[in-house]
Amino acid sequence: MTTTEITRPRGTARKLARFVGHYLEMVVAMIVGMLVLDPLWPAEWMARADVHAILMATDMTVAMALWMAIRRHSWSRTTEMCAVMYLPFVALLVPYWLGLLSANALMVAGHVVMFPLMLAAMVWRRADYWH
Repeated sequence: MTTTEITRPRGTARKLARFVGHYLEMVVAMIVGMLVLDPLWPAEWMARADVHAILMATDMTVAMALWMAIRRHSWSRTTEMCAVMYLPFVALLVPYWLGLLSANALMVAGHVVMFPLMLAAMVWRRADYWH
């Protein structure tokens, strides 16, 4: 009895590594954005959880969009990724305003949902992120 090995071409492994690397680069850019831009906002704005959530999404989005521009991604892909980053926070504001979510839950849930949504956007447009 002979076993057959299924091997992937080296090109596919390289593309997958680039894809994962790009995702990690965006996450690092987002962290840098939060660290660099967060101190620029007035403290009284950050006291409100809803405003803080949107400003944090803005900090992450600005840095990630800048990195995507440096990496020469198209504006349409950059705009899609920016929308994906805001979407969870915007969607969670309604339950927060209705008192169904705490400030902490708003922040945690927004981040927890954002990362898989980013990955989903990348998988959907994977040809643009394999390069």
